[in-house]
Amino acid sequence: MAEAFAAKPGALPVLRGRHDLPEISGRISAIVLDGRLPRYFWAAFFSCFVFVLIFLYSITYLISVGVGAYGINVPVVWGTMIGNFVWWIGIGHAGTLISAVLLLLRQPWRASINRFAEAMTLFAVAMAGLFPILHLGRPWFFYWLLPLPNTHMHWPQWRSPLVWDFAAIATYPSVSLMFWYMGLLPDLAVLRDRAKSRPAQLFYGILAIGWRGSAFHWARYQTVYFLMAALATPLVVSVHSIVSLDFTFAIPPGFHSTIFPPYFVAGALLSGFAMVLTIAIPLRWAFSVQDLITLRHMDNAAKLMIAAGMIVIYGYASEAFFAWYSGEIYERTMMWQRAFGPYAPLFWAMLACNGAVLQLLWFRRVRLNMPGLFAIALIINVGMWIERYVIVVTGPSRDYLPSSWGEQSLRWLDFGILFGSIGTFLALVFLFIRILPAITIFEVEELAEERGSAG
Repeated sequence: MAEAFAAKPGALPVLRGRHDLPEISGRISAIVLDGRLPRYFWAAFFSCFVFVLIFLYSITYLISVGVGAYGINVPVVWGTMIGNFVWWIGIGHAGTLISAVLLLLRQPWRASINRFAEAMTLFAVAMAGLFPILHLGRPWFFYWLLPLPNTHMHWPQWRSPLVWDFAAIATYPSVSLMFWYMGLLPDLAVLRDRAKSRPAQLFYGILAIGWRGSAFHWARYQTVYFLMAALATPLVVSVHSIVSLDFTFAIPPGFHSTIFPPYFVAGALLSGFAMVLTIAIPLRWAFSVQDLITLRHMDNAAKLMIAAGMIVIYGYASEAFFAWYSGEIYERTMMWQRAFGPYAPLFWAMLACNGAVLQLLWFRRVRLNMPGLFAIALIINVGMWIERYVIVVTGPSRDYLPSSWGEQSLRWLDFGILFGSIGTFLALVFLFIRILPAITIFEVEELAEERGSAG
């Protein structure tokens, strides 16, 4: 709170205070090399690891019993698995936007948060990629989606969005991983040079692949880094647009909507930045790096959430308006049932979380209040999951034949897999913070140099 009140209007720096280069590299690398971790770090990690075990048990049970164990039925054959898939893919979008798009736009405030945002992207996409495979029913045959011949001559149907999903998901983590690793190279060399134990020197030395920081290295690095940023930028739009085509190519009421691609992309950015704040706010407090991850970062991320969230709200209004304006009884019935039927509590909770709560971010005092901003980010994360679930289940549950209407009954396995995936994601974030620098050393040093020369 004191930090928020101390910030004057229009006076939010990217870095607070004066920093020299050895001090920056020493502080960030010490978190990894010296093990300067908060005393509750490992307690939090092992709490998450409990959910990792729940996740593994739930997957084992699912494969042993079958997909009917987690509550899907006819007509709702897409349930929490596909909802989780869309939610996790969306969370991964903010990392690519912060890393690639803001790099191309020369935005200096990305420097302190891009590293863990990129890692968040990789972990979120890894979680997302599991759910379509588990939903197949026979996950060991997932490779049938690949254009590979086999003894049964199964070839993928290239007109199916599910095949496009496989290609998009495979492309997205591949490019994101290469881009993330490229950004790590200079920092890995710093860890290699500062490491005191021989195993650490070998570990980071191998990962640094001979980086020496010469002018030749930096010239090639800048060229390749910007080229990969340009390559990754279209993925922000294309991946979640392709995910939305899973729905728009289907015929149930509420699915075949042309608003879905931009609507899904905006929702992805909203949930992605909410997760960035969910990680960044505890991170800057736990490791006392408020001078490196400043209120400027929090304020800008909150503003981007407002922009994406207002597009999402427009999508909600557009869906309702065109269901009425079309005059089609099935669309009108589906929308009415969504608002006043069996899923009405979830529908109104979605509007409250993603619509009403979002409006608080218009106020600068709220954006600079870290506990309040953290709570809003958590609420929006919950709201975006509810939105994905509502979209997935309400259309098929109210299709063209009233005699076949039905609802999905959530079971323990739905929650075990959802919370297990969240715990696995957070456990991976904890391990990342322990093994690799969560803040980009060389980019923060560049910012410090620029501020020093400007001063």
